[in-house]
Amino acid sequence: MFEPCDCGSGATYITCCGRLHAGAPAPDAEALMRSRYSAFRRADVAYLLKSWAAETRPASLSLDPAQEWTGLKIHRHRLTGPDTAIVKFTARWRSGQRTGGLTETSRFRRDGAGWVYVDGSAG
Repeated sequence: MFEPCDCGSGATYITCCGRLHAGAPAPDAEALMRSRYSAFRRADVAYLLKSWAAETRPASLSLDPAQEWTGLKIHRHRLTGPDTAIVKFTARWRSGQRTGGLTETSRFRRDGAGWVYVDGSAG
């Protein structure tokens, strides 16, 4: 049975975010954003830290086990230079009876063969 990818792309996990989680470089910033969302859903802290730019990466990351990520919508993906891009997205979540969403415009940078997350701002 083929497991659908957590990011909502319509592809299977193994052909979408799973290959990035296994070490393949992200071909563009949107693919990295999708793989990071999928890593949040799977509580893959190691991947989240690895895919974060060294200059902005925290020393550690702890996730709230009660928070479940329930959906991703990409609003915009745009190159801002030859090796930089932004992705605006909304990630939906649920924690107990509470629900909500995080809307962020994230900055990404090409790093070698792939991309890394630099930082983000709300909205």
